[in-house]
Amino acid sequence: MELRHLRYFRAVAEELHFGRAAQRLLIAQPPLSQQIRQLERELGVDLLTRSTRSVELTAAGAAFLERTVTILAAVDDAADLARRVADGTTGRITIGCVGSATYSVLPRLVRTLADLLPDVDVRVRGEMLAPAQQAALGSGEIDLGLLRPPVTDPGLSTAVIRRDALLVALPERHRLSRRKTVRPADLGDEDFVGHVGGGRSVMGSLVAGVCDDAGFIPRVRHEVEETSTLVTLVAAGLGVAIVPAPTATLDIGGVVYRPLLPRRLGVDLVAAWPHSAHDQLITRIVGILHDIAGCTSPSRSLR
Repeated sequence: MELRHLRYFRAVAEELHFGRAAQRLLIAQPPLSQQIRQLERELGVDLLTRSTRSVELTAAGAAFLERTVTILAAVDDAADLARRVADGTTGRITIGCVGSATYSVLPRLVRTLADLLPDVDVRVRGEMLAPAQQAALGSGEIDLGLLRPPVTDPGLSTAVIRRDALLVALPERHRLSRRKTVRPADLGDEDFVGHVGGGRSVMGSLVAGVCDDAGFIPRVRHEVEETSTLVTLVAAGLGVAIVPAPTATLDIGGVVYRPLLPRRLGVDLVAAWPHSAHDQLITRIVGILHDIAGCTSPSRSLR
């Protein structure tokens, strides 16, 4: 039994006329009659009663029609689902995100996906450090990551979404809070609040490099994993921090932000996904990320 047999039978059963069913199916009437006979022989039952003037369903035929309609509808739904998944308009995706982008890009991304791709089940994991995201991408725990480079896993594809300037987060009563801008050298005598080291934080390595270029090693008094905790400790007066500009969207009282000079200092935000994920949905989402992140230049592939 093939799907065409079911489609032929449904047409005849609904039309109760071989000629009209043949016209509906765009085939000749004799082959249609042969196919229905073949189906009945395979089933071992009569589905139709035929006379020179009429065609009627038998009780077995009526029962078979009910199931046939259900089966064909399920097949059509499955085909439509496959096409939409291939087209990237439906499916499920889990997105990981570094802290600063969790508060800026991620809310807009989720809202935009809900508007443009309502049939996509979007799940998010915020406040994930870059090494943790790379491991999660490798294991399949997440499908798409928003993180800070470098991306060291050769199995990942990447695209730059935007470049974020660096700010200094200061307690609001700090001596440097009266300035409009701050240079790294101004922070040489300060206690720092930083992201965890040991290769677990891109920002930790970046801050160490910025301070090294300014001639000092940052005195990191507190290390945290979450950006929100970092800003909270700054607000408590436990130190200063160098952070990506989107961190300023956190509404935590007691903190002021000042641009870090020179203004060329910054850090990229990149999207990363497995090479093996030939997924139109990821392609769509990366395109949406470029639109909502305010990218003013063409995306650059990191690899």
